[in-house]
Amino acid sequence: MQPEERQSRIESFLQKVEFASLEELANEVDASQSTVRRDLTILETAGTVRRTHGGARIMSPRTDEFTFSARDTHQLGEKEGIARKCAELIQPNQSVIIDAGTTVYHVARYLEHLKPQIITNSLPVANLFLSSSQVEVVVSGGVVYPRLGVLVGPLAVEAFSKMHADVAIMGAGGLTLEGITNSHGLLIEIQLAMMRAARRVVFCLDHTKLGRKSLSFLCALSNLHTVVTDAGAPAELVAALRAAGLEVLIAPAASR
Repeated sequence: MQPEERQSRIESFLQKVEFASLEELANEVDASQSTVRRDLTILETAGTVRRTHGGARIMSPRTDEFTFSARDTHQLGEKEGIARKCAELIQPNQSVIIDAGTTVYHVARYLEHLKPQIITNSLPVANLFLSSSQVEVVVSGGVVYPRLGVLVGPLAVEAFSKMHADVAIMGAGGLTLEGITNSHGLLIEIQLAMMRAARRVVFCLDHTKLGRKSLSFLCALSNLHTVVTDAGAPAELVAALRAAGLEVLIAPAASR
């Protein structure tokens, strides 16, 4: 593959996913990571991508699909219902890891009265409790992705590898019987570190995520304990998840 074609494919791939690791980009164009680094240097000079720790992101996305504020307008009623149901699982004064998904952001909104210790890589979640005297917030380090409102990269992974929490509340791009998937490869290592740090792992997924596969594989179903979803979840899949030993909680949609 000629360098120009390879760089075009890298740019097209980043337009689809917004940011990706060096490993993902190398696999996408079937080249070595050192070759991809050189391509990224050229693309960065042209102003189309920005190199980051361990990967790259597109500078001018053609869609707002991955913007936090845009994604947070999807399935709002379902997200609110899931948030309330998930909040019932949290006990007062527990330590709670909250990842950067929009659904788990809604969960965070129902936790303040429980006076938890919140551990997160989500800037919207951290900002939610900025003026609260009831909640202690620990924010990971990392590289800021403004549109996503998330801290990523090796510093974020390292931070969660040193944490211990009662519960991790997670989001994802999809769930099938094969496991959990997510839209962004750079989030995978962070989410795995979050899950390893928690005694209980809860995924909050509206019905549009069930039966769907996203870009990058995160984990098998054996790595989680509970799934909180809404009444639109496919009954056959819910039954299969329960048969596999998962606790599946169905939340009614909240009125808007």
